[in-house]
Amino acid sequence: MYTDKMLRDDALKGKNIVVTGGGSGLGKAMSHYFLELGAKVAITSRNLEKLRQSSHQLEQETGRRCLPVQCDIRHYDQVESMLQQVLETFGKVDILLNNAAGNFISPTEKLSTNAFDTIIDIVLKGSKNCTLAFGKHWIEQGQTNTVVLNIVTTYAWTGSAYVVPSATAKAGVLAMTRSLAVEWAKYGIRFNAIAPGPFPTKGAWDRLLPGELKERFDLAKKVPLKRVGEHQELANLAAYLVSDFAAYLNGEVVTIDGGEWLKGAGQFNILERISPEMWDMLEEMIRRNSEK
Repeated sequence: MYTDKMLRDDALKGKNIVVTGGGSGLGKAMSHYFLELGAKVAITSRNLEKLRQSSHQLEQETGRRCLPVQCDIRHYDQVESMLQQVLETFGKVDILLNNAAGNFISPTEKLSTNAFDTIIDIVLKGSKNCTLAFGKHWIEQGQTNTVVLNIVTTYAWTGSAYVVPSATAKAGVLAMTRSLAVEWAKYGIRFNAIAPGPFPTKGAWDRLLPGELKERFDLAKKVPLKRVGEHQELANLAAYLVSDFAAYLNGEVVTIDGGEWLKGAGQFNILERISPEMWDMLEEMIRRNSEK
């Protein structure tokens, strides 16, 4: 039942959607469901080869058009170029899903300023760049019934130890979501956010909890429902929020975490149990995973 699809097959027919970080993980899962519901989807990231592989797979599985567009969202000029490529292919864009993110676990005092900046630049600056470029285009064109959906996290409002750059950046994205929901509603642009709890993906979770950590710190045990999320559950929620069925939802953040944050704020606070020596070992393991 956790993998059942929620909306009717034509729920996103005629919609053109851009998904940042859409070539893998949760972004790919959401893109897959958008395509199944009748949308055309453009997926973006820095890795063009991975995007091409993912778009080919998504098209084969859904029979819908999926456009791969290389873009480093940290750079505004690349975002503008990405938007133009999508417009040239699709004619218009209706929905922006700011999904691209970066994160790693570390004691904050061990972080370099560049490491901190990398997460801020991808998550906060990248979301700002895409939102500004797409929003300005929609406003200039007088295009209404458009949507920005941002993926945040439950520790955007609580904070969380050991992921301070991510918590800082996601809190900024949440503030931007709520602020522009009010300011740009007059232009027919809706803003909402999703705050997911644990939805394991191989790439992200290998970086966050490498080696034996996945067993030692089983995040399912922190969830009152005693399980992690299925990708389709997140895709169902995202599809609803970007669809016309949610036309009166604006400025909302929907938590989907099985009750985890209510049970204990700060998703990664449990890492207090890790010794300084183990942090050094983890740092090396994370570095090796990132280089793969």
